[in-house]
Amino acid sequence: MSGLFEQQDHDAGLAELTSGLAGATAATATQIRRPRLKPREAGKSFLFTFIVVIALAAFLSPLIRSVFVSLKTAEQVGQLDAPPYPAVHATFAYNGKTYDVYDVPIDGTTRSLALVTKGRESSKFVDPSNAAAGLITWQGSWRNLTRAWSFSPEWSNYSTVWNQIDFPRLLFNTVAIALIGMVGTILSCTLVAYGFARFRFPGRSLLFTILIATIFLPYAVTIIPTYTVFLKLGWVGTWLPLLVPTFFANAYDVFLLRQYLLTIPREMDEAAAIDGAGPFRTLISVIVPQAWPAIIAVSIFHIVYAWNDFFAPLIYLSTKPDLQPLALGLAHFNTLHYRNQAFIQAGTLLTMIIPVVIFLVFQRFFTRGIVISGVEK
Repeated sequence: MSGLFEQQDHDAGLAELTSGLAGATAATATQIRRPRLKPREAGKSFLFTFIVVIALAAFLSPLIRSVFVSLKTAEQVGQLDAPPYPAVHATFAYNGKTYDVYDVPIDGTTRSLALVTKGRESSKFVDPSNAAAGLITWQGSWRNLTRAWSFSPEWSNYSTVWNQIDFPRLLFNTVAIALIGMVGTILSCTLVAYGFARFRFPGRSLLFTILIATIFLPYAVTIIPTYTVFLKLGWVGTWLPLLVPTFFANAYDVFLLRQYLLTIPREMDEAAAIDGAGPFRTLISVIVPQAWPAIIAVSIFHIVYAWNDFFAPLIYLSTKPDLQPLALGLAHFNTLHYRNQAFIQAGTLLTMIIPVVIFLVFQRFFTRGIVISGVEK
């Protein structure tokens, strides 16, 4: 009997607890409910959003234009009266023949009619939407009319460019150069940044200042000496001049990584040292896991740089078409098809796809690495 009373008391307690939690949740929801904006604040918010949308549209307008041009035919690209979107001249089949469609002003409106019989003072048209109604006589010179256009994207431009430019081979060369160089950049820059951020040695500040000063050294100054060294080593005509320097660090990425490593508390290093970890073990087990945002940012920087690099491959791989990356192959392709802007834009967009996808996938880490936000505690 006493057990029954205890069970009833327990059930009653649970009911009171449940109702209390529900009330607390409702009260919390009421408290965190976002208040309505005042008319003045709403106007400012709308104005800010409008300005951002306009700026974004202006920023993306060249890309949108490139997409439209890449889907045009060669004939449309060369015509001045062509619409900005991909289209072809509209035609209509009538009585076994194909006729061009024109925009004809009739009775105060403009209608799309197919020109059947041409005349100097009058011409005969047929309405494509109602061909059974017969011919329509229009007074005027048909030469003054504008031809009608119909939306027709030329998707075959991309397959044509893919085959003519030998895109798979160029893509493989570019990916290989970018990935191998990325590995060299991460390894060398991480080690150098770790040394500047964690070790105290004589002349550290001076060496770091000299390293940063190399950022201001123009690339044109080092072209001839560097080319001479690689030529004597027999590396011209290979990937080595593009890959070996990445394993010797660079000032920009070292600076970015060092600044990020300085935000990681030294207490983590000390805790690892107490557990018996050496400097290299501390780097692998403590520093690198905390520095992934900066490492990913450096990786994306290098991939984009290697992907767009044109001058260095032009110098060292100009005589080796089989080893050239996309930037060089695309430039050669553009010289052959400079009259067809559709092919040029299609090749450019194909080259852009992979870097854009990489950035979108790692955008969060990339932004965090650039901001240098430090570790989360």
